[in-house]
Amino acid sequence: MGQKPKLLGYYNYTVIMTYIGMLIGFIGIAFAFENNITRAVICLLVSGFFDMFDGAIASTRKRTQQEKCFGIQIDSFSDLVCFGVLPAIIVYSQSGSNRIVLCVSALYLLCALIRLAFFNVDEQDRQQNCSTAREIYYGLPVTIAALIIPIVYSAVCLFSWNIVAIQAIILLIMAILFLLPFQLRKPKLPGKICLLLCGVFAVWFVIFVTRSL
Repeated sequence: MGQKPKLLGYYNYTVIMTYIGMLIGFIGIAFAFENNITRAVICLLVSGFFDMFDGAIASTRKRTQQEKCFGIQIDSFSDLVCFGVLPAIIVYSQSGSNRIVLCVSALYLLCALIRLAFFNVDEQDRQQNCSTAREIYYGLPVTIAALIIPIVYSAVCLFSWNIVAIQAIILLIMAILFLLPFQLRKPKLPGKICLLLCGVFAVWFVIFVTRSL
């Protein structure tokens, strides 16, 4: 007798954080549609926290080649939702249907898509020829949006800058950096701790400071 049918995909602890991060990203998109930008930005930050450690957790389990390939794909799909779609909608939703911001947001999303697809191909090729963990990225990782967008959002609220113009310019710069093939060393544990502390400060600032402005 054959094996009993089961759900497609994998559901062990190596991918659960990725699933949760994507769901939080989607909730952030819903908040952005409701024009609740502060909550949308918080969701972006929380998704970034989950993404920061999902790879390290996945490496603690011995996985088949198929599981590894699935992990690469599902992580990038989640990143596209959380750090591609969500930032683009956060910025566009504040623009009052500005067509220039719409084009910039669309370009940002396209560049994020291209960068993530290229990363998937490159990472699968790298894993076939190398058993060690990745140490170098090419181009700016899309996950940096989880830190940059909240910081910019907090700054423009604090200093009463033109929110739409500043955030659109930042999106455009990030879109270009996603595709430029410069080398960027993957942060070690001290670097991750530093990014985590920056993220915690950004969450605190978004929750407690921007609400009082």
